[in-house]
Amino acid sequence: MKFSLLLLFTFSLFLHGSFGAIICEDLTMDKCSFAISSSGKRCVLEDFEDKKGKVEFQCRTSEVTVETMSNYLETDDCVKACGVNRNATGISSDTLLDKNSVVTLCSPPCYQNCPNIVDLHFNLALGEGVSLPDLCEQQRNHPDCPMIELLSSSAAADGPVGSANRFHYSAAPAPSI
Repeated sequence: MKFSLLLLFTFSLFLHGSFGAIICEDLTMDKCSFAISSSGKRCVLEDFEDKKGKVEFQCRTSEVTVETMSNYLETDDCVKACGVNRNATGISSDTLLDKNSVVTLCSPPCYQNCPNIVDLHFNLALGEGVSLPDLCEQQRNHPDCPMIELLSSSAAADGPVGSANRFHYSAAPAPSI
């Protein structure tokens, strides 16, 4: 009996070590983007040229910390609902300039059900001096206004957050819309 319990305990430790910890560098290209490592750092897909000039991709641990989540792989449902691309390289606020991306990000299926993706874009918007909830509200109230005008009109009076703070985000919960 004791041997069976010891064997079961040892096997559970092996499984936890094998499947429980997310290490960005161990993720495949199709699981990297929007994943959060066990240490709470966002995983980022990077591209590079190999010695023969061929573009290769590798998942790496970024310096972007998520304080409210860790050890998380984004679901395919959220990737689809939020209109994001798992093959996206780097972490960028460029999607906030695309009206269709903002409409999809602000849609209830994404905004209300996909906290990881919303948190990422919430903090990217803050890095640009913009509030994502305000941007979503402005987009709903002025659907024909170009996104660049919405970003300009919603920017903080003090301007964008300095680059020193740009890549350390605290995951403040986004208000419901």
